[in-house]
Amino acid sequence: MKRFSLFSAASLLPQVALAHPGHVHDDGQFLHGLAHPVGGADHLLAMVALGLLAAQLGGRAIWALPATFLGAMLAGGAMGAAGVGFPAVEPMILASVVILGVLVALAVRLPMGVLLPVVALFGAAHGWAHGAEGPASGLMLYAAGFALATVALHLAGIGFGRLLSRGLELRVLGGGTTVAGLALAVAG
Repeated sequence: MKRFSLFSAASLLPQVALAHPGHVHDDGQFLHGLAHPVGGADHLLAMVALGLLAAQLGGRAIWALPATFLGAMLAGGAMGAAGVGFPAVEPMILASVVILGVLVALAVRLPMGVLLPVVALFGAAHGWAHGAEGPASGLMLYAAGFALATVALHLAGIGFGRLLSRGLELRVLGGGTTVAGLALAVAG
């Protein structure tokens, strides 16, 4: 629990929350892409929370939620790189943290027909932010980096979720994610 407390405290820092402005992409596109999702608490929390939710729901959600998020994120990344607009992308990213956290905290079992489009919207928003801040050249390497980091964060969430066996601790992690998301929204 100490690790979670330290993680929660770190995620409340405003300078950690807004990973988006000021990226430098002069070289090492793959490494920049790999670092982007873990460089800001908003991305990190949402992606781990999605893994927690997938583990909590079990069954096909374990692969369907991360696959849907990843596919939509890559499509959103292409949109962001192409300069296609995405209204209210930052509020959508913060909403993803809060909503995914609430779903885990309350152990909500939405039908997949409802959950997958929501996850796709969240994935597209996160991807758009990645793509809009991507390098002018080497975009494929950059996308491979942020996709790999996203998969790793989803797997970490699934691993934590399975380890906690859908118990109270898992719901507490969801609640902590929700609180951190709300703090990011207030600080942002």
